[in-house]
Amino acid sequence: MFDIVRNNRRFVQGFLVLITLPFALWGVDSYVSGGPAGDSVASVGSSKIGLQEFQQAMREQQERMRPALGGNVDPALLDNPQIRSAVIQGLVNQRLMALHAKESRLTVSDQQLAQFIASAPALQENGKFSPQRYEMLVAQQGLSKEAFEARVRQDLAMQQALLAVGSTFPGRVAADRWLAAQLEEREIAEAVLRPEAYLSQVKLAPDAVKNFYETNRKQFELPEQVRAEFVVLSLDTMAADVAPSDEEIRAYYQSHPERYRQGEERRASHILITAPKDGDEKAARAKAEEVLAQLRKNPGDFEKLAKQHSQDPGSAANGGDLNWFGRGMMVPPFEQAVFALKENQISDLVRSDFGYHIIKLTGVRPETARPFEQVRAEIAAELKRQEASKKYAEAAEGFTNTVYEQADSLQPAAEKYKLAIQSSDWITRGGQATPPFANAKLMSGIFSDDAIKNKRNTEAVEVAPNTLVAARVVEHKPATLQPLESVAPAIEARLKRQEAAKLAAADGQAKLAALAKGEKLELAWSAPRTIARSYAPDLAPEAVRAVFNAEAAKTPAYAGAAVPAGFALYRISQVKPWVPAEGEEPPRVKALRQQYATTVGEVEFAAWMLTLRDRFPVEINKSALEPRQQ
Repeated sequence: MFDIVRNNRRFVQGFLVLITLPFALWGVDSYVSGGPAGDSVASVGSSKIGLQEFQQAMREQQERMRPALGGNVDPALLDNPQIRSAVIQGLVNQRLMALHAKESRLTVSDQQLAQFIASAPALQENGKFSPQRYEMLVAQQGLSKEAFEARVRQDLAMQQALLAVGSTFPGRVAADRWLAAQLEEREIAEAVLRPEAYLSQVKLAPDAVKNFYETNRKQFELPEQVRAEFVVLSLDTMAADVAPSDEEIRAYYQSHPERYRQGEERRASHILITAPKDGDEKAARAKAEEVLAQLRKNPGDFEKLAKQHSQDPGSAANGGDLNWFGRGMMVPPFEQAVFALKENQISDLVRSDFGYHIIKLTGVRPETARPFEQVRAEIAAELKRQEASKKYAEAAEGFTNTVYEQADSLQPAAEKYKLAIQSSDWITRGGQATPPFANAKLMSGIFSDDAIKNKRNTEAVEVAPNTLVAARVVEHKPATLQPLESVAPAIEARLKRQEAAKLAAADGQAKLAALAKGEKLELAWSAPRTIARSYAPDLAPEAVRAVFNAEAAKTPAYAGAAVPAGFALYRISQVKPWVPAEGEEPPRVKALRQQYATTVGEVEFAAWMLTLRDRFPVEINKSALEPRQQ
């Protein structure tokens, strides 16, 4: 099963992207039987998706978006029906997969789980599984080993289910037919009939401008605007007033010696003769003893013998060199032997799960402590951050209460927390705003009735991690309708161009019909160029469709399409069918073939998910799609 997963890794991962909002931390049984207690957001078959599970998935979605948005994700960005629906659908798909896996009795044994983790490249060092890397990965996930392994086991069970869909690929004949359509080339010349050439023929009705104005009044409104004053309470403002003393810095250094100590490191080379548990143990040992005997006679041949005999693919080419490492980075028998050797000493045979090692210690770096002066600035920054975090946590609640309880002015909060009252430029409702007003919740606050009509402070809004902002409207411009007189010239020009575009299209269709009959027309054709469906730079999609939908068995053939610039006529002078090349396909063809396989796979996956929904009926709680009440 794991060989199949590895061989189809890209295909399987593609589908996992469609369904994966990482599993909340419940076991398989509770996940399938209904998750945690509480209000449900959906039901799948007889199981429920709980509110707690949905909230966890929303938090994880926010964390995944953080890198793409520069580290800051406005929670209000996620609080809309579309994103909430996408998260729920992801959880529904997971539940469908889990129910299918359980019904199909798809399981992952402890041995298979261990094999998969041990073979993960990210958890290997020098070609071997690294327990230290594994522990670091688990810690970064914020999980216990048991919870992490339960999650991996669930993912592997899902992959087994996906292989039922993903192990089939589209036939070569169908793929080649699709490629032939994408890669067929047509040589074209273009002649564009631009609306500007027809403007002199346009005659607008006397009341056309007024009627358009009355019918589209919203288009001519100047949107509502406000100017605001605001105060910012942030961790940075707290840190500016914190300056740890030399005594505090030195005391911290002396009380945390382990943080500034570099443990002993050793460098070693080895020759590995593998001895699998089900292999020939005696033969492997005999081979290792033979190599060791040669080394005893000629210790200087270690590098040469490692290149000849070592079966460690990660180090053999380097003469067995494993570079520097500390304690806990190698398997115990190997580590014990290395740290018992003297420099340049060669060990006896050392048996590990990998086989027999012959080890040579090539370097020793004793334990060292970084001097105080070297880490002074680092400690000062750490103490400053700690104290600022403490002050911010203490101030945040008081700041929030002050701007709410004394809502007629920001001055009390500014004086209490030594903050500057800042002023904004004009801010347009629904328009682009600069920070901090780029935050949706703060923007909503300054355009609320309470802020505009009652002149009250907004609530304190977290616009970024450890950053609170409260604002107050100082000037307001309501939305106003521009008078007809001021917008009439723009409306007239717009309507004339629309009518001219219609005339250009009608003339274009007439010319196209004439060309199809073989008539000769005087047109300003461009220089010929070759395009394909999959590669037609600077050509509108509707034009590409028209060119390749045209019957071109006999050339020249003609096509036409309305395009942004007007109406375009195309003369097709040559058709070059795609012919599969012998031998290895070029990268472009390979990419298109993969695109076709992915598209077919996605369609099959979607159809399969629909069959699962028939087997396990899905019902969504519509109220879960509604934004939270602020």
